[in-house]
Order: sequence, then structure tokens, then C-alpha cells
Amino acid sequence: MIITFLNQKGGVGKTTLSINVAGELAAMGHRVLLIDMDPQGSALDWVAARESASPFQVIGFPRSTLHKEIAGLATGFDHVVIDAPPRVTDLARSAIMASDLVVIPVQPSPYDIWAAEDVVKLIDESLVYKENIKCAFAINRKIANTAIGRDVKEALEIYNKHIIANTITQRVVFAEAAATGLTVRDIDAKSAATNEMNKLTLEILELLK
Repeated sequence: MIITFLNQKGGVGKTTLSINVAGELAAMGHRVLLIDMDPQGSALDWVAARESASPFQVIGFPRSTLHKEIAGLATGFDHVVIDAPPRVTDLARSAIMASDLVVIPVQPSPYDIWAAEDVVKLIDESLVYKENIKCAFAINRKIANTAIGRDVKEALEIYNKHIIANTITQRVVFAEAAATGLTVRDIDAKSAATNEMNKLTLEILELLK
């Protein structure tokens, strides 16, 4: 299955979610490919920072032909995770068309909720050409015990898209892991961060059934 993390707004945690979900899928025994479509190459930087072999393969593919070439790239893998570029571009459109599921990460802020409109429109336009694309919001960097953290799901309901129930809390460990080419599971498999990421990944797999 092909899972894309996409949001036209930068700084929402696309790469963090892409890497850690890929890590969770690999930990479950799946063969996983992570495609970095962002010209900035953050996922490629992440894997370059690792001191040990990555549990999944990472390649860069910042080209708008991904949807035409995805079948060949995905050969031999159980799941492909795409870290899509910010901004609504031909690259983003190609990522959507290559996908079985598009996950839109949003932070619990009004700006992120408003900015999601362009991505939702782009996905809806793509359904004309590929009607079986699934879409879901993932709430990332949620600050515990805050009103905006509790209310974000209600605010996202205006888009009439699935909202993943399991949310990711803002934690320093995500930045620490990224800086050293690790996943949060690599740092501590029993941590709260790993538990949240595992639950998010399991829910994503359920959506793909």
C-alpha cells in the first residue's frame, strides 16, 4: 500500500511522521520504502545521519512523474511511504495520484486548519481521475491539556474527511531522534512517543483495508 503525507503548509511534521510511520511498519515486519519527494531532501538527510543501517529503504524522487513510475519503484515492498513536498505543485499532484491513502498532518492551530483547505481541494480534484484514493487528517504536535488540542477535531470536521483518532503529542524526543537519524522507537521502544506512533500506524493500516 502507498501512504503519502502531504500538506501545503510547511512545518507540520510531514517528514517526522513519514519516517516514524515507516519505522513502525518495518518493526511490524513489513518491507518498507520511503520516498522523499521534497526537493529539500529532509528524509535523505535523516538517513544520512544514521550510524547504523536504516530499517527501511529511503530514496529521493522529487519528480512529477511518480504516479507513472510508482509501480516499478514499489516492486518488492509491502508498503511505500511518500514524504510529499509542501505547497500545491505538480509534485504534490503526482504524489496524490500515486497514493492509496493521503494523510494530511495538521497541528492544532487555526492557521493549519485553514491551510488544509487547499490540500483537500487538490485531493478532491484528483478523485475525478482515481476515485479510490482515501484521505485522512492526522493531528500532530498536539499540546496536552489545552483547549485547542481538544477542539481541533471538531474544527476539522468542516472538510468532511476522516480524522485519525490517535494523535501525536509534541515531544522533544522527535527532534532529538531526527537530529541523529533515528526513529523514536530506536531511542526507546517503550516510550510514550513510540506508543503514540504505533497506534497511529495501526490505525492507518486499518484505513487501508
